[in-house]
Amino acid sequence: MKELFARYTNAVTKHRSLKPLLWLTEHVRTIPSGDKLIVGVIGVAITISSIAGMFALERSFLVPVPAHGGILTEGEVGSPRFVNPLLAITDADRDVTALTYAGLMGLSGDGTLVPVLAKSYTVSPDGKTYTFVIRNNAKFSDGTNVTAKDVAFTVQKAEDSTLKSPQFANWNGITVDAINSHTVRFTLPKPYAPFLENTTLGILPAHLWRNVPDEQFPFTNLTIKPVGAGPFVVSNVVHDASGIITEYDLSASKNYVLGEPYLNGIHMRFYARESDLANALAGGEVESAYGIPFAGAKTAPFSSVFGVFFNADKNPVFTNLPVRKALSLAINRKYITDKVLHGYATELFGPVPPGSGVKIPTVTDKKDYLATAASVLEKAGWTYDGVARQWVQRRKKLTFSSITIKTSNVPELKAVASAVRNDWKKLGIDVSIELYEPGDLNQNVIRPRKYEALLFGMVIGRDQDLFAFWHSSQQKDPGLNIALYANKKVDALLEDERTNDNASDRLKDLDSIESDISADYPAAFTHTPKFIYALPNNIRGVKIPQITIPADRFATVAKWYKDIDYVWPFLAQNSTISK
Repeated sequence: MKELFARYTNAVTKHRSLKPLLWLTEHVRTIPSGDKLIVGVIGVAITISSIAGMFALERSFLVPVPAHGGILTEGEVGSPRFVNPLLAITDADRDVTALTYAGLMGLSGDGTLVPVLAKSYTVSPDGKTYTFVIRNNAKFSDGTNVTAKDVAFTVQKAEDSTLKSPQFANWNGITVDAINSHTVRFTLPKPYAPFLENTTLGILPAHLWRNVPDEQFPFTNLTIKPVGAGPFVVSNVVHDASGIITEYDLSASKNYVLGEPYLNGIHMRFYARESDLANALAGGEVESAYGIPFAGAKTAPFSSVFGVFFNADKNPVFTNLPVRKALSLAINRKYITDKVLHGYATELFGPVPPGSGVKIPTVTDKKDYLATAASVLEKAGWTYDGVARQWVQRRKKLTFSSITIKTSNVPELKAVASAVRNDWKKLGIDVSIELYEPGDLNQNVIRPRKYEALLFGMVIGRDQDLFAFWHSSQQKDPGLNIALYANKKVDALLEDERTNDNASDRLKDLDSIESDISADYPAAFTHTPKFIYALPNNIRGVKIPQITIPADRFATVAKWYKDIDYVWPFLAQNSTISK
């Protein structure tokens, strides 16, 4: 070996260009051992700094892109029981359902509908037939293909009255046919412009549910550990001693048709009370939660309308337009939105939430609400009797002295009710408030229409279909016309607005509906809340559309990410970093 090395050295040193190197080698040999250490350290430092410089130079030419990795810990009030698109009734149910199931269509970050399981769709000229083609790579989390038979099975179950699905009204009367394995056709009894919204319904795997009897649908293990085609898969469920679900572990689905999510998973923790969730968020036990005011929280418009709805059947004085108008004008909405709701709401004066594209009515004189309201009554022949403490219209022998407001026993509505009471008391109206638990309010107050004034919120869909809320045919349960409103012109506009597939014409109808209903004052509209969503700063790629239900916040969850990589620009394509 020594001989071989010597021959190699002799051969190399024949080249004059290497003499400096040999000279350096000979001198290094003569350096004392202590100095050699110093030279070695310097050499290592130079090498490291050179590598770092090269890395920094390379990094300057690279672009950051989302990378797979990381887990989000989300907190929520309530516990899921029915993780099933046909049975989900609570926000907790709908949230886990939204993460584990997918529909033919889905929401984009700007709130428009985009194909998910569907590759494409067509609509017949008469607006009654919708034909969808399913993507070839659409799969459930167990690896089986999503087919037209799965879609047909899901819709037929939604239409099954024995199942009592909350989706029944959306699908009743619609015929569904599996044309072939990847083509499904829906036939409507009459045109319905907002129908596409229905097709966001999560699709069930027929091969797993087909043999489950209707009466067992709520109790099968598939409602706890679902198999869907959504972006995430349930990997673990934690129950407390009483069997209530307290935690869900969701893992990214490698089969998700729009691509495996960037987040490795979502860990969901469920709490009994809002105060418990707030403490968990503040203490770092969870990273994200909705409905909890928090520094830096994201906000999005909530597609809902809140107000005090009048029922003239229970208090005949509400048949008097000036009374309804005066009560509406007496409310200081800015105080409600800024002080009561801490800025997480927008003032509202009509039945359509902001963002619809229609002209939203406003109050021109905000300087003196009380004087404006009193003036409306006085011009209509009403006078205030300070002794009897009531408003009197002697010509029609009417008196008006008190109102009972009924509402849900939740902090926000209690506070809004108190603010309205204070404003109306200043007008000379005695106001009492009755509080009910949400389920009790719905079953025993709203459905039988047992209220004279109801502080409540209407959740308006993205399609802005107001038919169920204001058409005269919807005055009785199960209709949602809680103001018992009747106006033939508005009825005709509502009918046209939901059947006309021309977007421009529908917007004109909606504008007229807004104007006419607002002028009739069937309710004292107060506000539309903002959706609040606390998220950690290291979660990027989040786009929240207009919210109709809290689960809508997960519309683009497959694109959320924590980790990033650096790649050459030509490899980045459309995957650059967003904030």
